[in-house]
Amino acid sequence: MDRKTRRLLLLVVSCSVSGVILGGTSSWAESKMCLRADTISSECLIQNPAQRTIQGMSTGLLAGAGAAFGAAWNLHHQD
Repeated sequence: MDRKTRRLLLLVVSCSVSGVILGGTSSWAESKMCLRADTISSECLIQNPAQRTIQGMSTGLLAGAGAAFGAAWNLHHQD
């Protein structure tokens, strides 16, 4: 594996992990705030907080990987 491939892989992995952490944390916090609201919506009661957190983590994973590939593509085309 050459140096450019390793750097791209490291960028994708680090951005994806950051996305998972941020997405999971924000979804978990949102579900906690939803349950503590003055008026609780039916959507808040139906959705499982663990499922919502996992959904946020997967969205963060895709967003992080997409951002990494977008940044790498942009740098590649600037050269």
